[in-house]
This record gives sequence, C-alpha cells and structure tokens, in this order.
Amino acid sequence: MSPSKLDSTDSFGHEEASVSCSKPENGCVDSLSIFHSEKAVEELLQQTPVAGMDEHLIEFSEALRTVAKALRRAAEGKASAQAEAAEWKWRYELERTRNIQMEQKARMAEQFSAEKNGDLDCERVKNSDNQSMLQNESNEHSETGCMKHGIWSHEVLRDRESDSNSNADRNKIMRKASFKLSWWCNGENGDQHKHDIVSFERGNITTAERSSKQISLKWESDPQTVLILTKPNSVSVRILCVQMVRWLRERKKLNVYVEPRVKVELLAESSNFSYVQTWKDDSEISHLHMKVDLVITLGGDGTVLWAASMFKGPVPPIVPFSLGSLGFMTPFHSEHFKDCLDSVLRGPISITLRHRLLCRVVRDAAKNEYETEEPFLVLNEVTIDRGISSYLTNLECYCDNSFVTCVQGDGLILSTTSGSTAYSLAAGGSMVHPQVPGILFTPICPHSLSFRPLILPEHVTVRIMVPFNSRSPAWASFDGKDRKLLAAGDALLCSMAPWPVPTACQVDSTNDFLRSIHDGLHWNLRKTQSFDGPRDRDL
Repeated sequence: MSPSKLDSTDSFGHEEASVSCSKPENGCVDSLSIFHSEKAVEELLQQTPVAGMDEHLIEFSEALRTVAKALRRAAEGKASAQAEAAEWKWRYELERTRNIQMEQKARMAEQFSAEKNGDLDCERVKNSDNQSMLQNESNEHSETGCMKHGIWSHEVLRDRESDSNSNADRNKIMRKASFKLSWWCNGENGDQHKHDIVSFERGNITTAERSSKQISLKWESDPQTVLILTKPNSVSVRILCVQMVRWLRERKKLNVYVEPRVKVELLAESSNFSYVQTWKDDSEISHLHMKVDLVITLGGDGTVLWAASMFKGPVPPIVPFSLGSLGFMTPFHSEHFKDCLDSVLRGPISITLRHRLLCRVVRDAAKNEYETEEPFLVLNEVTIDRGISSYLTNLECYCDNSFVTCVQGDGLILSTTSGSTAYSLAAGGSMVHPQVPGILFTPICPHSLSFRPLILPEHVTVRIMVPFNSRSPAWASFDGKDRKLLAAGDALLCSMAPWPVPTACQVDSTNDFLRSIHDGLHWNLRKTQSFDGPRDRDL
C-alpha cells in the first residue's frame, strides 16, 4: 500500500472514530451511532486487503470494536437505571396517594365528630307520614338493624336507659359499642347509596354501581372492650402484646380480653395485669360477640382465621397486625400500632367484608338435608380430598340441584374469594378481589385436560356427594383442620354464610389487596424489556 493511500485511509479511520465517539446528549451514545461505527469498521476491513494492512490500523479497528461494546453496555446500564427510577417514581406516587387518602379520612373524621351529637340516627323524613312508615319498618327490622343509608350494628345500646338507674347498676352492664356501615367512593360519603341493585325506572333495567364503592365503618358510640388474639410461641408477639395491653388500658381506658394462655403469660410478666379478662370454657366464647367491640390479631393470616373461627355468628371488626409470613389479610405493621389503633378507635375506617362459607355434612342415614351435623364456618376454603387412599376421588357435584360435573382426581376445593390466594391459587385457581361475592370451584389435580376452575355466584348452594360406586371414601377439611370422613352416600352442603368477617383496611380494600399480591407473591414481577433492539419502522 502506498503512503498516500495509507494516509487517506488513516485519516478516514480517524474521521469515523471522531464521528462515532462524539459526545451525545445525556452522556451516552445511542444504539444507532454504535451500529454505524461498527458498520464503518466492517466496510473498512472489507475494502482493504488484510495482507497489506498495517498493524496500527488493525489495532485501531479492534479498539473501536471494544469501544462499541463498552458503549452498548453503558446503554444497557442506562436502561436499567431508567427502569429502577420508574419503579421508585411509582412507589412515590403510591405513597403520595396514600397520604392524600389519609388526609381525606382525617377530614371525614372531623366532620363526623362535629355531627356526632345531632346525627346518631339516619336522615329523618320531612313529613309525618314518612316518619310513621320509618317507625313501622324499624319495628319489623329491629334485629337486623337495616337503615336507609347504611347497615347498623345488630346490638341495641343500653345507653338510653332511664337516668333513674344507679351508677352501680350501670357498671354491671357490659355495654356494646354501636357502629354504622356506609358506602363511599373516592373518599366521599355515599349518601346516595341504593339498596336495590337493579331498578326498573320507566321500563329500563339499570344496575347500581356498587362495585366501585368502598365500605366505611363509623362508630356511633366509643368502643369500650377489645379482644387481643396472638400467635403462640413467638417472643416478638409476646413483647408486643405486653406493650399493647398496657397502652390500651392506661391511655385508652379500655377493657381488655385475652385468651387464657395469654393471661397466664401476662401475669408471669407482671402482677399488674390482673385487670385483663378472659373466659373459662367454650360456652363463654359463644357470647363474646355481645361483649367485644373490636378484635386485634397479632400474627399472620392463620391468626385471622383463628379469630374468625371463634365467632359462630356475627364477628366484631378485626384489626390484623402483620407478624407472620405472607400476610394477605394483615395490612397493619406493629411498629406503628399506636397510630393505627388511634385511627381505628377514632373512626371512620375502611373495612373489607370477607365472606365465609357455611358447610354442613349430611350423612346417608339422614332423613332430609336439615338433619345435619354441627355446621362449620370457613373463611378460606373447604377441601374434599382422597386422604391416604391411593384411588382417585370420585365426587358428584351439584349446584342448586343442577348437575355440575363428576370430579375424578385428587379432590376439590370450594373457596371464598378471600381464600383465592391460598390453596385454590396453588391448585390453579384465579386470584379474586375479597369483596367479590362468589364461590370458587377449583379441582385438585383432575385426571382431565379440560377441567378448568369455575367461579359460582354467591346465592347458590353447592352439594358435593360421594357416590355409592366410589372405590374409597373422601375426607373434608375446613380451613385446614377439623377433618371429617365422607363415606359413600354422604354429602357436603356449602353456601354463603350470613355473617362476614369485617377486617380493617390500611388504605382501602382494593389498595390492600393489590399490595398484598405484589409484596407477598411478587405478582407479575419481571425485568423490564431493553429499549435497544428491533423496533417497528416509523410510518
């Protein structure tokens, strides 16, 4: 190669290097410039014979390739940094939205406290005819306590007794706090809530938009009694329980109930906890809902299940603190328990009404479906499986006397929507918002390629029967315990229970649910797609 050609080639190579290595915006070269620089080097190498090429030009081309690779790695690092920045921005917006909602709830609390003396009842009617109608309705529904704009607690306060009773007699009576449930949307009180889901105004069928509204609990009288349930065999839970009991008694002047096991632990800690109350036998547990205004759980989802199982009827509002593993139903953190309980006791608070299943076992020898054993209330799911048998489970399934299918596999799960993130999820069922009323019908390892899970409406009754041609019996378990043998001819009836479990929300039911599946299951978590790659051509 002549010196002139070498000089021209060398100057051309330096010119390409100056173009490809020019400093772009944001201090990083884009993928297009990297592509052009590499292409220029390839063209240079193809045009010039390798045999006559000087050593410094070869070294320059190799160095240029190294620079291109370094720039590509820098671009990938920038994309990763942008993805991380976007995630932090999303977290900041979420926290900002949460703070705004807390401020709105605080303003609502101030408004409610200002109206507390003059607004204990629902909105009075304006004429005497409507007033008499309301009185008749209140007499007919005195036990359920349904009112115009919300749901009232079923207990009737004794605060309105005559003033002639002595103070000693009043102290003997355990008063039950009253509260009111109302629908609200976007932090506003739902005064225009419609009880009728479907209306037929002017011959047109319309539905009320209830799905977009949250449920708010407003105390009509101050809570006086709190029940604390704890996870056993945990040192951290025991320390927190001691602090919480002392704070509730000394600062809030509340009556505190605990389990007999916990009272023994508290008395071993200090004899000053003699004011803590408990129960002696199971018969007293059945009357707890008449004494307790609020339930506090210290543990995980299992502690919430245990708290719900203690109440065979109405359940007081539950404030669950997260001291477990996943915590789908425990949104509150123990580090800020004073602020959380202050907000709950002051009210109003958002709650999630978690539906339960009422399960009854009907034996083959029973004369009718009403001759059953003691019913079970489950918050997560009831499971019918093959137990220790090596044969397939054979189950006939009916929905309101309509045949559904015959399950041949390891078993079947009938789950609530709150339990959709538990066993049903592991068996391939869908995750469902806990306030969606429905029954999840999820098979366990079915011996079929077309057996997909179902979601049934809340008003149906599901009947699971072991046919007489089954090779083995089945076993039913309720929230993972209380296993029952189902022999040939026996049946299990499941329907929606009339007593939901109200759990307090940190923000609202939707926010808590989405945060639980993000934090607990890392739902839809993957690396962000790199921006430098094949793209659609600009039209």
